[in-house]
Amino acid sequence: MTLRVVGVGLPRTGTTSLRQALERLLGGECCHMSAIPGHPFDLGADWDRALTGGTVDWPAALQRYVAAVDWPASAFWREISAAHPDALVLLSVRENAQTWWESMDATILPAARKALAPEWSEGRALLQLLERFTGSQHWDDRALLTKAYDGHLAAVRETVPPGRLLEWRAEDGWSPLCRALDLPVPDDPFPWRGRRGEV
Repeated sequence: MTLRVVGVGLPRTGTTSLRQALERLLGGECCHMSAIPGHPFDLGADWDRALTGGTVDWPAALQRYVAAVDWPASAFWREISAAHPDALVLLSVRENAQTWWESMDATILPAARKALAPEWSEGRALLQLLERFTGSQHWDDRALLTKAYDGHLAAVRETVPPGRLLEWRAEDGWSPLCRALDLPVPDDPFPWRGRRGEV
């Protein structure tokens, strides 16, 4: 397999829907946090190595996939997009940082907070992702997280050439994806998944 889409959007930006849509369009598996056995705390050797600063052979690590969206892949967007220079870079976004934080606070952050307990004995991958994202072990702070969200979007927009970058919002559906990938728009409805009430 060749990775055709590098998703650089953060969790809670429509990535579950994107996973379904890209698998439908590209006819292969999409790497997404929910597809990894042991998620969100035990992500496996390659992701553990990446999270602790080790070197990862990204084409080998992602060889079974046609696309990658969501964490942990989007946390390593620079490395993965550099290793797949012909892939579309797909930035999924929310209306603003506050809306994104509210969704995170209702879904993902409660799970991460459980892992802060002294008696926690499972893996730490989700905590490591949040620490990497915010640059702090004290990541559970609205201002810090929303600043990191805005900083992430700015870094992607400043780094990725416009001709390679597609910015996508959930309401955009199939059309921008199909245009960017030069594929026909499917007849079936866009696969909306992962709405907050479904978690």
